[in-house]
Amino acid sequence: MNQEYQSIREKMQAYYDSGATLSYASRKAVLLKLRQTLKKWEGKLNEAVFLDLSKTAFENYETELGLTLSEITHTLRHLKKWMKPDRVSTPLAHFPSSSYILKQPKGVVLIMSPWNYPLLLSLTPLVAALSAGCCVVLKPSRYSENTSRVLKDMFDSEFDERLVKVFEGGHEANTQLLEIRWDHIFFTGSPNVGKVVMQAAAKNLTPVTLELGGKSPCIVDGTTSLRTAAVRLAWGKFLNAGQTCVAPDYLLIDRKYKDAFIEKLRKTADRMYPGGCKNKDLGKIINRKHFDRLSCLLEGQKIVYGGDKDEKTLKIAPTILDDVSPESPVMNEEIFGPVLPVLTYDNFDDAIQFIKKREKPLALYIFSKDKAHIKAVQDGITYGGGCVNDTVVHLSNPNMPFGGVGYSGMGSYHAKQGFDTFTHEKSTLRKALWLDIPVRYAPYNEKLVKVLKLLLK
Repeated sequence: MNQEYQSIREKMQAYYDSGATLSYASRKAVLLKLRQTLKKWEGKLNEAVFLDLSKTAFENYETELGLTLSEITHTLRHLKKWMKPDRVSTPLAHFPSSSYILKQPKGVVLIMSPWNYPLLLSLTPLVAALSAGCCVVLKPSRYSENTSRVLKDMFDSEFDERLVKVFEGGHEANTQLLEIRWDHIFFTGSPNVGKVVMQAAAKNLTPVTLELGGKSPCIVDGTTSLRTAAVRLAWGKFLNAGQTCVAPDYLLIDRKYKDAFIEKLRKTADRMYPGGCKNKDLGKIINRKHFDRLSCLLEGQKIVYGGDKDEKTLKIAPTILDDVSPESPVMNEEIFGPVLPVLTYDNFDDAIQFIKKREKPLALYIFSKDKAHIKAVQDGITYGGGCVNDTVVHLSNPNMPFGGVGYSGMGSYHAKQGFDTFTHEKSTLRKALWLDIPVRYAPYNEKLVKVLKLLLK
């Protein structure tokens, strides 16, 4: 076991046990300091994310920094209320008494974040953990090494290491951190690594939150504006070069509208990213490994738009695939790139059944004005979350929780659910001393049974 990791764990435990993180005033001060720190380091953070993903400052603020600041603002606005005990009613059998639920931090927690949104997916769970009064070890991805380095420098410079500590490193660091007993583990990444995290956590009976991924479908039934659907679908799909866990992974469209819709998608992509791989607003694939993986997925496919690649910049132009077989490799793993397979259906129920036969997706999108179709999707399919007539933006609403279900994850965060994730709800019944009704005490008799049945029914 790594001694540095263990030493930090022990320092954090001592700091937490001192009560330094418990009060509303201390939590508020930490969140305000984090907001101030992010603004102070915004330039360096933008530079780091650009080096890792070629993400522009606009897109970085739109999808990472801005959303994190919004999360902090929302949390500050509601934190005092979230922290208050919840009063609940007490059955007559326990008269005279009162019952309430106390909100207690879970303690010292581990957050493991991915490379695709290296700021947002590190900092938003961190906001939740700090608001709950926890101490946090943050382990960002080694693939987004520039952002990970700046995050480490930022927290080392601005925060007490007993409250927040960032560790860099790869597989070995992850393995060693998972050997330590934490009060909660929060992991965002692939289902395969999620299984490893859950297995490690099980050894210590550590609770986990797993934010995973999967193939998130998008349905277009032709009852709404094809142009608007094309614009919103293209934005959500090609954002961050398709490297978004809730990006539309594939399109299911009524066969009658397929050709017209593909043409609108082509025009939209031309307008958004003219020049393809040479476009400055188009992000790059994180590394050569994933670039090669995506290149292999394109082999043997019918490319009706895009398909250009640049090995030097690791950019892949927005790409549309037609006549895609459900059994092809591109339909059997999460794409996580700017590649959109198009599949058709003749009957809407066929689209529903196609999705239900696969693993539960993290997100689902439907473009429709048909209330019956929308109801069939929302009531009949289990998925993490999604949008009607838009894509991705449900993630940006700080009033709603975000999380997966089944193979796409467990647990949620954002909004109050983020605070709840890192909080233990402690049920407490407080009994008065001025009266003690002896019904529950031995010796028992038939008369007491009748009284008991009146009280408990």
